[in-house]
Amino acid sequence: MDLKEEHVIGNKIYDHWYYIAKGKAMRKFLDGVRIPEVLDVGAGSGTFSRQLLDEGFCDSAVCLDPNYAEERTENHNGKQIRFVKHFEKSSQKLILMMDVLEHVADDVTLLKKYSDSVEPGGHIFITVPAFQFIWSGHDVFLEHHRRYTIPMIEEVVKRADPTLIPVKSRYFFACLFPAVAAIRLCKKVLLDRGALKMQSELKLYPDWLNKALIVAHDVECRTVFSFNKFCGLTVFCMCRKN
Repeated sequence: MDLKEEHVIGNKIYDHWYYIAKGKAMRKFLDGVRIPEVLDVGAGSGTFSRQLLDEGFCDSAVCLDPNYAEERTENHNGKQIRFVKHFEKSSQKLILMMDVLEHVADDVTLLKKYSDSVEPGGHIFITVPAFQFIWSGHDVFLEHHRRYTIPMIEEVVKRADPTLIPVKSRYFFACLFPAVAAIRLCKKVLLDRGALKMQSELKLYPDWLNKALIVAHDVECRTVFSFNKFCGLTVFCMCRKN
């Protein structure tokens, strides 16, 4: 989660359809994983770690982000979250990298850095934005370097660490993909990439629309998500260290 997005919608982030839907899809992917502590890389406000704590996936969390103003420890419903600015090699059995790799020029090296700290049997869960042809001003605003396909992210994983195996990859936000792709492609007819307006597409919506989008993605999560290797706005990739 990018801190820039938190600044856009403030404390409404915990009720926003995007983070609720993405969190539910994450937990579906992680079904069966139970670990003492999760390391959440590029965690921002720790939205996804909080969801894992609330749903019993882990007992504590370490949220890592170099852009924190200060390091601190927080109690979340009786469970501890540590917010830290620097990475120290650790023994967490699960590392979250939610929309992180697209922010760096060398995604392979960054992934290897964290993969080297994972013991055999541990997992790294990755999400990245999907499909370069729908690059937009939102990507420019968030300082992305690229968007991915499933084969692309799986290749990054294999290059980073041959013992890190992609065990499951899917696209999510498929129900929005046709509309978003159409809008962004139409904009590209009028503007070249360098002229894209740098702005976030994350917005607050009326309560009825926010709830409708949550329901729509609940349906997607229970149906096509389990086999969707065709299209979506985000790639999900679950990796296991052998």
